[in-house]
Amino acid sequence: MSNDTPHSAESALDQLEEQQQLFVLEYMKDLNGTSAAIRANYSEKTARQQASRLLSNVNIQNAIAELKAERNERLNIDADYVIKTIVETIERCSQAKQVYDKSGELVMTETPDGKLAPAYKYDATNVLKGAELLGRHLSMFTDKVDNTSSDGSMKPVFNIVGVSPDDTSASGDSTE
Repeated sequence: MSNDTPHSAESALDQLEEQQQLFVLEYMKDLNGTSAAIRANYSEKTARQQASRLLSNVNIQNAIAELKAERNERLNIDADYVIKTIVETIERCSQAKQVYDKSGELVMTETPDGKLAPAYKYDATNVLKGAELLGRHLSMFTDKVDNTSSDGSMKPVFNIVGVSPDDTSASGDSTE
């Protein structure tokens, strides 16, 4: 591969065959495996399968991870940047904007007390999407399953309807 590729001297990319290197570099453009395979001169007919095979290759995964890390460092992209951008977008989308009709006239709406007032709108869809992304980052929406029983063990607990947990006659331990 040529020396103008954006990677270090002893990189994971250098350990790949030339066509695999081309696939990785093409993949980094849009993160689309099938398109990258086609652009890297793999057959269009089998590009999807080739992309799947290539993306499961540990050496290719390492090269992609290395290039992504270099790109993130070069562009100063980290979790703080992403979160800051989401918060800024939420704040921008939360701002009320006056509504105008096609002719540029301010749209008026009737208030509950019968008066006319300018109509306002805001971008609720993107506010909620931003809030969802932040919530996912904070693990607020993670379904958690507690598999421990009351004594802290992992023993299964069975609750039989109509039978008290203290009732030993249902367990077959009866001494009669």
